[in-house]
Amino acid sequence: MQISEYSIPFIGEESQAPYEQAKVVLLPVPYELTTTYRKGCETGPAAILEATDQLEFYDVELGKEVVFETGVFVHDAIADTQQPNHQLTPELMVEQVKAKISHLFADGKFVITLGGEHGITAGVVAGYQQVLSEPFTVVQIDAHGDMRDSYHGSIYNHACVMRRVLEMGLPTLPVAIRSICREEADLIAEKEIPVIWAHEIVQSPGDWIEKAIAQIKTPRVFITIDLDGMDPAFMPGVGTPQPGGLDWYQLTAFLRQVFLTHEVIGCDVMELAPLTESVVSEFTAAKLVHKLIGYYSHSSYSCPCNSNNWGTVTNS
Repeated sequence: MQISEYSIPFIGEESQAPYEQAKVVLLPVPYELTTTYRKGCETGPAAILEATDQLEFYDVELGKEVVFETGVFVHDAIADTQQPNHQLTPELMVEQVKAKISHLFADGKFVITLGGEHGITAGVVAGYQQVLSEPFTVVQIDAHGDMRDSYHGSIYNHACVMRRVLEMGLPTLPVAIRSICREEADLIAEKEIPVIWAHEIVQSPGDWIEKAIAQIKTPRVFITIDLDGMDPAFMPGVGTPQPGGLDWYQLTAFLRQVFLTHEVIGCDVMELAPLTESVVSEFTAAKLVHKLIGYYSHSSYSCPCNSNNWGTVTNS
């Protein structure tokens, strides 16, 4: 498989690493087909990458220029609904993303997938599961439960993505949730899903992170970030905003602790729908991707590339 660089670099040309040398791969998936409120998330990946041009290489919190330590490669976009006559069904998108993720992960890359609608995460998680024989926890930062069985006629609707993850037999930890339907409430009770509700975070500002981390029972974790998990005061450019949610420092403090306590196998950042009158959302998302790279490089699991450090794998 030939891999070529995406046309938009991360931060700048000087920070780009060849695929073979890069530990981190950014995978743009500008896919949008099932969004049901404000449109525009298919433009999210490009907006994030364009905004990184305004980032500093130096991370103040970590005290280093993380991109030069890890090496970052920006992959070509896949499952792009901006292409004319794309004929991408949700099922086809999931299969394309699954195949790509499993390949990159088997190559030893730490992949940060840039969406695109949240339904993409079903394919991302399936790709990791195809390579790993051991279960991992999917940590979900989100305003919504996303656990409907189907929505608007599709089981791969963005409102159903975590239901598909649960059907894969994987444990989940939803964080900052503040909007669910009755079907989801019943499922949460039935499955005893350890939701960290947004109102609980406000009520227990000193110990919610410790409580959340304690709910993760597997050594390995995948993190999916729907940007509406943040308070729309900080992240207005999303398709389905909800009042409340995490601020910047709540989010980054939680993410850092997850990276310090568990082996994070990959991440995604989903549902950026840029606003025409403001660049706050895309710049915040860009800085969040930079923080994810930094926390990965700062963790004790940041040197797996091409070292077969993923344990037992399967070829299913």
